[in-house]
Amino acid sequence: MMKVALSVLLLLVTLSSTLGKYIPKSGKRIPQTLSRGWGDQLIWAQTYEEGLYWSRSKTKPLMVIFHLEDCPHSKALKKIFSEDNEIQKMLDEDFIVLNLVYETTDKHLSPDGQYVPRIIFVDPSMTVRADIIGPYSNRMYAYEPADIKILLDNMKKAKKLLRSEL
Repeated sequence: MMKVALSVLLLLVTLSSTLGKYIPKSGKRIPQTLSRGWGDQLIWAQTYEEGLYWSRSKTKPLMVIFHLEDCPHSKALKKIFSEDNEIQKMLDEDFIVLNLVYETTDKHLSPDGQYVPRIIFVDPSMTVRADIIGPYSNRMYAYEPADIKILLDNMKKAKKLLRSEL
């Protein structure tokens, strides 16, 4: 009787831990330190140049997240972002992803200033999509936790533009 109860308990614990997070089709991956908590099961580019290379060679848009580890706005967005299964799935299947805690030398990645958190999309032709913006006029590429639906819509827009323009 005790063995049966223990087996059932183990089964329940296993199921509850696997149902919560998005798991890629290729199976669970070892978390990368490059994720910095934005999506541990995703494969992250190490540098902007590497992200551009992968974007071009795999014909996928690049999504660049600028943030700071100790910024309360970045932390709040990261929490919602990493827990959203739809975003994590779309990133895994359709995007090259990069998160940076420092600014790049490419001035196109800060068209309206250097602030965090900021999310910029770059298509495989290495064109920064300045037309894919967030909901704020004074920080056009900023998103807050309440804007996660807008971010998801912008991700879909980046995919759609990729198919129609390339």
